[in-house]
Amino acid sequence: MTEIHLAALETQPAAVVTVIRQFDERAGWYDGGCLSCAHWLSWRTGLDPGAAREKVRVARALARLPLISAAMQRGELSYSKVRALSRIATPENESRLVGVARGGTTAHVERVVRAWRRADRLEEARETARRHQQRSLHTWVDEDGMLVIRGRGQ
Repeated sequence: MTEIHLAALETQPAAVVTVIRQFDERAGWYDGGCLSCAHWLSWRTGLDPGAAREKVRVARALARLPLISAAMQRGELSYSKVRALSRIATPENESRLVGVARGGTTAHVERVVRAWRRADRLEEARETARRHQQRSLHTWVDEDGMLVIRGRGQ
């Protein structure tokens, strides 16, 4: 991995992402001076630290997304599309997302991802509001003179 070059990062993104994941999993970056795989990648390749962090994030995400990873390996999805998809993909939704990505441009995929994240946040807000409304606290003194407290909440 120490001989990774910027040209490979651009021309062979699927192979490079796989190598980054394997390198990260075995902590090959830990040489006493680097704080993370992204730090090592930035140092050794000259990548911007943010871009290096993003490459490592995508590499880690692809470990749990076999369909997206395979589509990228076959050249069906660009790194840019995979990077966007990896922000929202789960093993449960990745087959749908691969279909969307195959049929659209990178800009289209990024719009879909933004909309998906917005919808997830709205659903989460609705669920939080529903749980908030269902909370309760009741107190009373029973026939033995004991204080009884009953509550529901998170």
